Amino acid sequence: VQLQASGGGAVQTGGSLRLSCTTPGRTLTTYSMGWFRQAPGKEHSFVAALAWNGVGSVYADSVKGRFTISRDSATNTVYLEMNSLKPEDTAVYHCVARRTSAQTMARLSYYAMHYRGNGTQVTVSS
Repeated sequence: VQLQASGGGAVQTGGSLRLSCTTPGRTLTTYSMGWFRQAPGKEHSFVAALAWNGVGSVYADSVKGRFTISRDSATNTVYLEMNSLKPEDTAVYHCVARRTSAQTMARLSYYAMHYRGNGTQVTVSS
């Protein structure tokens, strides 16, 4: 399964971006979907996850209140709405999927995800 992320870009502090993740050709109806990010010189870190049924989401403390994850089952698309962006949000963002709960996904390593997509670069300047 190919997870295709898009929507990254360069913004200034306080700006907004919306990332999208599609799963062409397949509907991951029983998979929780989420996002990880990798900042320059750092390991991948959890950002957000959404349960397979769209009910129940989990966020990293660093993005709570600023980021929102959502899912459009009709188009097999997962979104990450990012507001009030900060320079420390600069990273490559990866869409992931795993057949588990959103809570469990938040505790697992990026490499434990069943599917990992390409990344999209987000750069926030001060």
